[in-house]
Amino acid sequence: MLGLKRNKKLSFILLVVMLVTFGTIAAVFIGYQRVSTAPELLLSSIKDGANLSLGKIRQTATRDGKKEWSLEAGSAHYIENDKKAVLKNLFITYFLKDNREVYLEAEEGILQTDTNDIEFSGNVVIRNEDYQLRTKRLNYEHERRVIFSNDPVQISGEAVELSANSIKYDLNLNKIILTGNVEAAISRDFAAVQNMGTRRQ
Repeated sequence: MLGLKRNKKLSFILLVVMLVTFGTIAAVFIGYQRVSTAPELLLSSIKDGANLSLGKIRQTATRDGKKEWSLEAGSAHYIENDKKAVLKNLFITYFLKDNREVYLEAEEGILQTDTNDIEFSGNVVIRNEDYQLRTKRLNYEHERRVIFSNDPVQISGEAVELSANSIKYDLNLNKIILTGNVEAAISRDFAAVQNMGTRRQ
């Protein structure tokens, strides 16, 4: 009986971790579309067929006096013929409605300007104050609203670590799939999360 209760509590802990983590990821990819329309980055006013490169850039977007996101990149290269923008060494901060912040950083981001699909690669990290996700490559398909990575992913927090060979998150269905060598490690010192589980009982 004690074992059953413990298993239920562990399942609840994992569920909380996954919901918070993937909610964070969803916020990033829903919000990134506003980044993609920034005129300083995509340079929509330049002539067709033109290429343009910029050095280090910083851009902040606000709405009704409140920050929505800020972006820093070591460089930006816009290729009109290929309909893509390439950002190097990028760091994006998303300011959420509950005053929390979510951060995304990667060595490179490639935005397909005709589809709004994006691929982040090179030490990709998405994090908030509680959890972070790390992988080598992360993709977002705008039309299907699917986030996925076929590279190993690691999700870590103060008391929990999850890992898998690949991940897929359907924003429309709010469905998460972790595949290949899925493992979870839970610290003995997770009293705070235990209390969350106790309140739910």
